[in-house]
Amino acid sequence: MSNRLIIFDTTLRDGEQSPGASMTRDEKLRIAKALERMKVDVIEAGFPIASPDDFRGVQLVAKNVKHSTVCGLARAIDKDIDTAAEALKPATSSRIHTFIATSPIHMREKLHLEPEQVLEQAVHAVKRARQYTDNVEFSPEDAGRSELDFLCRVIEAVIDAGATTVNIPDTVGYNLPSQFGELIRQLRERVPNSDKAIFSVHCHNDLGLAVANSLSAVLNGARQVECTINGLGERAGNAALEEIVMTVRTRQDMFPCDIGLNTQEILHCSRLVSTITGFPVQPNKAIVGANAFAHESGIHQDGVLKSRETYEIMRAQDVGWHANRMVLGKHSGRNAFRSRLLELGYAFEREEDLNAAFSRFKDLADKKHEIYDEDIQALVSETIQEAADERIKLVSMKVCCETGEIPDAMVTLLVDGEEKHANSIGSGPVDATFRAIELIVNSGSDLQLYSVNNITTGTDAQGEVTVRIDKGGRIVNGQGSDTDIVIASAKAYINAINKILEPIERAHPQV
Repeated sequence: MSNRLIIFDTTLRDGEQSPGASMTRDEKLRIAKALERMKVDVIEAGFPIASPDDFRGVQLVAKNVKHSTVCGLARAIDKDIDTAAEALKPATSSRIHTFIATSPIHMREKLHLEPEQVLEQAVHAVKRARQYTDNVEFSPEDAGRSELDFLCRVIEAVIDAGATTVNIPDTVGYNLPSQFGELIRQLRERVPNSDKAIFSVHCHNDLGLAVANSLSAVLNGARQVECTINGLGERAGNAALEEIVMTVRTRQDMFPCDIGLNTQEILHCSRLVSTITGFPVQPNKAIVGANAFAHESGIHQDGVLKSRETYEIMRAQDVGWHANRMVLGKHSGRNAFRSRLLELGYAFEREEDLNAAFSRFKDLADKKHEIYDEDIQALVSETIQEAADERIKLVSMKVCCETGEIPDAMVTLLVDGEEKHANSIGSGPVDATFRAIELIVNSGSDLQLYSVNNITTGTDAQGEVTVRIDKGGRIVNGQGSDTDIVIASAKAYINAINKILEPIERAHPQV
């Protein structure tokens, strides 16, 4: 067995399938570049056949990522594979990942195919993908509920056809760790040519076991794990990259393999994905949660002060906490700001975008004494949103709120270049603001989620607001940040409306 564990990140593909987590092409590229800095081995950039936008997103990542392999997903269909190959053409290193379901329920109820037809289609798909690249991955979808004998036949056939990686998905999060690890062991032992391919796993978290199942598979010979930043993904999500990586790195006494990642980039990636998708990280989340290295118990504090190892099994600095941290303020110049942006992985192509971000930075510096990396991340996100030529923009707002009086809001928006005004009352200042915005845009959407989180500590901290709205079954998230929570709320709501008004056609890889 190889002593190297390949990390395959699917944040941009499976992670994006979380309701409301759709990303723009530029946002995908920002995350891809952050993953590349972290030295992720394989980046699954998307599902090119899903839509023209997905195609262009994969193509953009393929053009700009030079040190990681860029992967595109394709069903076991000629057109899917051809489209993925076309999108991946600019890549320095590319992989086509093709799949077809092999469980009885999927073959019968979804595909309406007999097992022999599925086997034939799987082999054909791998052979077609090999016409474009010698790096081909095959996944028998819902392998965790597939019949073992048939699964062995399919895997042997696709390896013979040229698959260099065979990925075993627990598509519905059904397996238990001991069961899933045993499946990997049996496949490696029973498939005659198993030594000709790398075995991979892709586990979902429906029972909260995605990380445990993945690690059990590694202990039984899997040498690639498919995972996402913060465990993002459809339904309950996927195995969390940060937890997989730090478990293997921390427990080298148990794992006969290691990982080549720069773990100090983990926290930055986590925050970037959270900011872009609007999915906040809960404080008690392992590795990247705000409380992950916090100690309140007196006994714990005493122990850590005497020797960190008494209660900490990892160093906080090893995953990015308090590492390379530069605090900027109102006296910081443009060059210091630009340098910190570059250190964080942000490089504006247009000088006017850099100027806009620096102007926001100066405005924020007048409101709060110290500006941290998290503040800069939020500034960059807002600058990119503004540069995206959104249809609706906030011009000004005035909100009145006092004890015993009904709050009211007056909002001015720029809608397709025309200024429009509206007043409304509400049960609170945020409610009044949202109602006023709706009087102007009449989006017809329903508010599903309203969440506020502080970006940094202190009473002068920026608040980051996430809203989730639903229109006709389409769900999007919007984000906004400001030291004034009501203004941040208005920005978030407007950001969500801009997204919901964009026409978009996307296929789903399960359909």
